[in-house]
Amino acid sequence: MTRPRPLGPRDDLADSVRVVGEFGVIARVLARSGSAEVAQVGPGDDAAVLRVPDGRVVATTDVLVEGRHFRRDWSSAEDVGHKAAAANLADVAAMGGVGTALLVGLACPADTPTTWLEGVAAGMAAECAPLGAAVVGGDTVASAPDSGSVVLSVTALGDLGGRAPVLRSGARPGDVLAVTGRLGWSACGLAVLRRGFSSPLAVVTAHRRPTPPYAAGPAAADAGATAMCDVSDGLLADAGHLASDSGVVLDVDRAALVRATLEPPGPLQQVAAALGADPLAWVLTGGEDHALLATFPPSVALPAGWVAVGRVEEGKPGVFVSGEPAADVAVAVGAGRTGHVHFG
Repeated sequence: MTRPRPLGPRDDLADSVRVVGEFGVIARVLARSGSAEVAQVGPGDDAAVLRVPDGRVVATTDVLVEGRHFRRDWSSAEDVGHKAAAANLADVAAMGGVGTALLVGLACPADTPTTWLEGVAAGMAAECAPLGAAVVGGDTVASAPDSGSVVLSVTALGDLGGRAPVLRSGARPGDVLAVTGRLGWSACGLAVLRRGFSSPLAVVTAHRRPTPPYAAGPAAADAGATAMCDVSDGLLADAGHLASDSGVVLDVDRAALVRATLEPPGPLQQVAAALGADPLAWVLTGGEDHALLATFPPSVALPAGWVAVGRVEEGKPGVFVSGEPAADVAVAVGAGRTGHVHFG
């Protein structure tokens, strides 16, 4: 693993938010934001107006706080934009929908370089573009003088395309538990960055710019998925939400999960060996990859990219790994917790 290069000089503060002003910032950001296919009236007015072909709107919000969800010395502005958009668009996919538009609330110090905000906008636009989505509005405000932090509040809107929404509450005993997308890569990348290194690049990039399997959400809905959620806080933690809401037991097959996520050996094993860690800890409890977790009737052929990793059973709601309680397994692999705790 190699250490990161020192940061370069800050952008010229003559081009800061304080000097350019709110509307100057908005104009520069909008120039990087792209356009949404569903927008009848885009950004620049009091509110956007969107076409809603399905007649229903999927809506979700995530807040990213500097120092907790990202660091400017670890991630570029474009990275932060990608990450902020992905965290929300993945939630839309987890309902079986397709993201159509973003609304962004920004609080930042007055000396924030406008070039950094333009970079965030460019990252969001790049993440949204393949879906035909874009930022269609929002608000900017100076953050508290003593905080010095950037806060991004992003609301994503989405379209179900005529599908019924796939909820967390629909899993039934006998269903197959399946996942799609990466697990553990972002957590592994975070472990690397925390130790002052910047390689393997694959896991560091996975932490900076997650790659949710957007198309897999609608595909799962079309295939008859009974329940689904985005894995943002860790597989065991988010499986716990699904189990609780559905009133069922989820039993993750440890061997199947290892085959799906850790074979053949790759960068997770490489980093784990260097750090004396168990890569399964990242797979089971690491968040922010935004993989999707879903349950399917046993008669359903899983859509492309989905892999069976367990089953749904009757019993007091909870999560097990090959029959062992999730909390015990988390401790055994060195994670301590089953996933991210927002107020821990």
